[in-house]
Amino acid sequence: MAEAKGPLDGIRVIDLGRHQAGPRCAQVLARLGAEVIKVERLGGEETRYHAPWVRKQSAYWVQYNSGKKSLSIDLRKDQGKEVLTKLVKVSDVLLQNFRPGTIDTMGFGYDVLYELNPRIIMVNVSAYGQFGPYSDQIGYDPIGQTMSGIAMVTGEEGMPPIRAGVPIIDRTTALHAAIGTLAALHERESSGVGQTIDACLADTGYSYTEIPITAYHGAGIEPKRGESAAPPSGTYPCKDGWVLISAGDQHHWHRVCNALGKPEWLEDPRFTTRHERGANGELVNEAMIALMANLTMKEAIAHFTHHDVVAAPVNTIAQAAQDPHPWERRAMVEVPDFLAGSIAVSGDFWHFSRTPAVIGSTPQVGEHNEDVLTGLLGYSEDEVQSMYEANVIGTFHHYDEVPG
Repeated sequence: MAEAKGPLDGIRVIDLGRHQAGPRCAQVLARLGAEVIKVERLGGEETRYHAPWVRKQSAYWVQYNSGKKSLSIDLRKDQGKEVLTKLVKVSDVLLQNFRPGTIDTMGFGYDVLYELNPRIIMVNVSAYGQFGPYSDQIGYDPIGQTMSGIAMVTGEEGMPPIRAGVPIIDRTTALHAAIGTLAALHERESSGVGQTIDACLADTGYSYTEIPITAYHGAGIEPKRGESAAPPSGTYPCKDGWVLISAGDQHHWHRVCNALGKPEWLEDPRFTTRHERGANGELVNEAMIALMANLTMKEAIAHFTHHDVVAAPVNTIAQAAQDPHPWERRAMVEVPDFLAGSIAVSGDFWHFSRTPAVIGSTPQVGEHNEDVLTGLLGYSEDEVQSMYEANVIGTFHHYDEVPG
């Protein structure tokens, strides 16, 4: 039986991305079955050498680039630009996340791409967008968390600004860009023409604070940090850790009363409505804390689950890594790795019934130079060899020690 192929089988993507948001978009497309050619500088993209390390392999790098091919090339040289020009002609998507204007200076703005291949879809990922008041500024994930207000609605009143401990803005921007790419590919089926996409970190930040911003914009309502409209809703301490309880909706209240052993609260006017429960939230939270203090995390989750109340562990990274869920669901998958032997990477978030996600290993620097240049673009072996000698393309790069 032939090996099943992903739903984007037959789509070719040129990935000029660096760091996170851009490369992650291309990685998503690779998981969906697209052929993604990572075009990286000689020696490899800088994030190949970012900690933390798993047996000499960057845990950072593999999450954004597993499942791709690597073409290591110097795009500052005319022959390198010639290769990219030929690649554009036979590709469907070009993704880049340089500072706005840089790709035009390189000679590959959309007007040039369109002349080479009218069907090409150009995905632009940046900090503040290709237009707008801050488009000429650079930025990384944290700018999306701070300018949109996320850092000032996280935590409790009086705390300094708090950022998420993982790059939520990069991840979501990558998804916005990937969704846009899929839509553009679909539209191209009827129009026959590609287009540009402009996704940015700042926009993503505002997608997270859209509700409080709408409330402030329309009614001048400014949220208070740590405020819960109706308890129980939040994290509660147990004997050996913390548990999340989320049961603020009206239809959950009778379940909460049963779980707390307080059926009389069902008729208590202090708790009859969501608004009243919010006003008297301290009493509810005191009862929650008193009950949880005598339970382990596992016992608390079992107790509230029995009463059909949403309960989940507040895991440390160590606990999260040992939880069976991501491994059974293949959200995390261990794949072969040229440095680590094997390494865990993000996996399948879709579970298609016929066209499964394609989860590949991370390429070595320039591992697919010959594949792309001779197999796809028609260069002769002699021409490829001359490119190596002229340092237009790079060879595999190995290192015996973990870089500093």
